[in-house]
Amino acid sequence: MSNERIILGIDPGLAHTGWGIVRQSGPRMACQAYGCVTTTTAVSLTERLGKINEQIAAVIERYRPTCLGIETIWFGQNVTAAFATGQARGAALVACAQAGIRVGEFTPKQIKLAVVGEGSAEKEQVQYMVKQLLELDEVPRPDHASDALAAAICFITHDSILSEKRLA
Repeated sequence: MSNERIILGIDPGLAHTGWGIVRQSGPRMACQAYGCVTTTTAVSLTERLGKINEQIAAVIERYRPTCLGIETIWFGQNVTAAFATGQARGAALVACAQAGIRVGEFTPKQIKLAVVGEGSAEKEQVQYMVKQLLELDEVPRPDHASDALAAAICFITHDSILSEKRLA
């Protein structure tokens, strides 16, 4: 693992795809930027997916991340929402694949465990810990951006563990 790198985190969703950029320098993490791609039902599905792809590609172009932490799809009770999330996730992943970014996929439980230390943590706990870990003045808004930063932090945590195992 190099001493410094830039990690993109993505919280996928068709209406709101959160993104966050974290710079890692050794054990230190710093938030570079965050935001949210928002789409509405007023336009076609293909236009919505195109917007997600284009805006994530623009984030990649601007910040040049080499790694991605992205949340996997949680089906729960609403399969229709899961399919929409999967389509948004795919649009974002295509932008990352075209840029040659290494991908780490994490369940919501893994992300919560990495950030809070508890896999069943509440959303507010995750937001608070993202603020603390990245030494931010306030909780990132919207919450999709905070979740994306949490996914980037999870990548760093898991990648560090994997790197230590490879060296042992």
